[in-house]
Amino acid sequence: MSEAVSRRSAMRLLAAAGLGAGGCVATVPPGAELRTAASPAPAPAAEPASAARIDALLERLTLAEKTALLHGGPDPASLGQAGYLPGVPRLGIPALRLADGPAGVRVARPATALPAPVLLASAFDPALAREYGRVMGREGRALGQDVLLSPTANLIRTPYAGRNFETFAEEPRLTADLVAEMIRGIQDEGLIATVKHFALGNQEHGRDTVDVVAAEQTLHETELRGFEAAVAAGAGAVMGAGNKVNGVHACESRPLLDDVLRGVWGFDGWVMSDWDATHSTVAAIGAGLDMEMPGGTHFGGPLREAVHAGSVPEGAVDLAVRRILSTMDRFGLLAARPAARPAREAAAGARVARKVAAAGAVLLRNEHATLPLTGAAARSIAVIGPTGQVPFVSGGGRAHVIPDGAAAPLTAIRQRAGNGSTVRYALGEDLYGRALPATLLTPPAALDDRAVDARREWRYEGEFRLAADDEWTLLVHYTGQRPGVRLDGEELFPVRPGEAESLAGGLLGSAPDGMTVRRRTLALKAGVHRLAVTARGGDKGQRFRLRHTTGATRAADLAEAVKTAKAARSVILFAYEDAAEGRDRPTLALPGGQAALIEAVAAANPRTTVVLNTSSSTTMPWLARTGAVLQMYYPGQEGAGATADILFGDVDPGGRLTQTFPVDEQTTPMGGDPKRYPGVGGRQEYSEGIHVGHRWYDAQRVAPLFPFGHGLSYTTWQYEKLTVRPGAAGEPDGLRVEFTVRNTGRRKGTEVAQVYVGPSAELELDQPVRALAGYRRLTLAPGEAQRVVVDIDARTLSSWDPARRAWVLGAGRREVFAGRSSRELPLRSKAVVGSR
Repeated sequence: MSEAVSRRSAMRLLAAAGLGAGGCVATVPPGAELRTAASPAPAPAAEPASAARIDALLERLTLAEKTALLHGGPDPASLGQAGYLPGVPRLGIPALRLADGPAGVRVARPATALPAPVLLASAFDPALAREYGRVMGREGRALGQDVLLSPTANLIRTPYAGRNFETFAEEPRLTADLVAEMIRGIQDEGLIATVKHFALGNQEHGRDTVDVVAAEQTLHETELRGFEAAVAAGAGAVMGAGNKVNGVHACESRPLLDDVLRGVWGFDGWVMSDWDATHSTVAAIGAGLDMEMPGGTHFGGPLREAVHAGSVPEGAVDLAVRRILSTMDRFGLLAARPAARPAREAAAGARVARKVAAAGAVLLRNEHATLPLTGAAARSIAVIGPTGQVPFVSGGGRAHVIPDGAAAPLTAIRQRAGNGSTVRYALGEDLYGRALPATLLTPPAALDDRAVDARREWRYEGEFRLAADDEWTLLVHYTGQRPGVRLDGEELFPVRPGEAESLAGGLLGSAPDGMTVRRRTLALKAGVHRLAVTARGGDKGQRFRLRHTTGATRAADLAEAVKTAKAARSVILFAYEDAAEGRDRPTLALPGGQAALIEAVAAANPRTTVVLNTSSSTTMPWLARTGAVLQMYYPGQEGAGATADILFGDVDPGGRLTQTFPVDEQTTPMGGDPKRYPGVGGRQEYSEGIHVGHRWYDAQRVAPLFPFGHGLSYTTWQYEKLTVRPGAAGEPDGLRVEFTVRNTGRRKGTEVAQVYVGPSAELELDQPVRALAGYRRLTLAPGEAQRVVVDIDARTLSSWDPARRAWVLGAGRREVFAGRSSRELPLRSKAVVGSR
């Protein structure tokens, strides 16, 4: 890490903590803007030598060279990253490589596949988020990258959003804490972090076109909190979202980019567009967009022409270039001798990946001591489900990382169970299909493993007969150009337009041997069906196979799973849902036949634990039949070992939900209101206001399946002796909350103690019934007690007043709650918040 980065990070941390020159914190009168630890600290001015260097570069750059620094281009030596910014070699300005990275550095070479950010968030541990960030920061530098397109600060607003696994929480406070620490971790290692998608990029449906309408108070109190924290943490770059915000594309929104981001928060890095999210030249650069990605449709030739025509002053171009070069200089990228790139430390990355996966594991249900597996229950185990045998490392799209390796959960469970134990396996549901019997086809053909030589073409035309109506899933696996497969004249696997083709799922998009997979489910009628296959070898040749599942194969898989479950003392059933960028979830239910599989297996063996490798909240009509449910999300390359750690009790499940799980699809903040989601006529309304996530359930008095903050432990906990008094550390208008947490069980355990605050009767603004005000993760031995101290700062006790355009303190008597989740709060007290 360069000296400049180290000094800048230290200055920001001190300023954010109120420990700048003099070390004092000014009091703030009611109604004035509040600067707290969550508010942006003023950025230190650039050193004179650095500013002079940027000035000299700007004087020597031609207009063409300036605009070339404001948009992406093709990489002549690509490392498999997402974007590339050509430099100006004659002036010593290096190129920039930008890699995707919500859960690891996505390039062509292996990198640590970390658990999904939503699993990290479930640990409620900002220090762990910093460790996570440092792994990505070091690996990004080691793998030839300069900018990481992470973290994602958007909230989990709707459970249907396809990228919920890439972000953290429905709760603004928790999101802000984790975003800030991840950025610090990434940039500790000298890699530039990019917080995204600014702003309101909370769904995939219509993400490039939808107009998101949100009131000012809603914006400031919910969605913008994470981005504000990112700026306070010193993020080098911000990525603008593809959607519109209140009628204007986010990447040309002056209220967002100029007024709030730079004017109120003091952001001094650069703003880039999301990929293909720039929609204009004059409006975009005028609003504060600095860089168009991935190409120069608007900021290339059109920007130069706009300067020549006088519609864009060259000073606006200079300002955008200055922001980029100043950030590069801050990270030592313009130094005469830039810091050497570090070596990648794969083993260290793997250790953090396993630590995070275990720390975030959420035990949702545990009846009759189903878990942990001990004694006879640990010596006779049935593992069921396709993701028991095939490791489900990550979600799809830009979150998918090539890991060094990943063990299957079945392997990890067998290793942990040890000699003398019996661990059986049953598929339960076939994700990749069985070979089509050669005798099924007329004329006969072997389609399960065909090789096509380079620059050759292979064709087949034939037919098959079904004796009865049936549901088939046909799958094509291939290594080169996708084979054409036509059934009764219809192409089954057409190439999808745009990014939808490349953003396949992390599980279903490829077979265990690496071949690309596409699938199609069809209701076929009895009778004759015509099949035609065309495969081309291309320049290198390829292999392909055509496979299928039928009603008969599914019934056989289910029967085998039930048989295996009956023969074992304990069942571990792995359930999946494969989410990816580019599409939202069509349902909150498990896909395929998994619900029926769980019902049948749990009926056969009530000691069934369901392990959920899913992206977000899931409905569970089968819940009552199960013994236990363990939420593991997408656990990364070390997920198998971490899952076994939890199942066998080597690690206490210390994760807690960062999103509410609904009982059904009607009782969600979006349920039955298409204007809220997915939008009507290209317009979406955030009419729930500040009541995002658990706040909506509280305001509407709706009982969730599992509340925000929920998570069980293998031990028991007691909360006692709550005191609340005015005055947090350095915050005269804050509150200090103290209470005792005691481990009343027989084993060591991990708890996340949570503090919530109620509304102010003196504040005539909409307020949550309860908002998360703080939390502490603690690990205690049996019988051990710890006094927990949580300071609630003035910002947390304030609301955004649109009339004053400022944060206003919610003075008067406020109720404070402490406990294990947003719905399990055994302690409550009241205290008066000052109104000076």
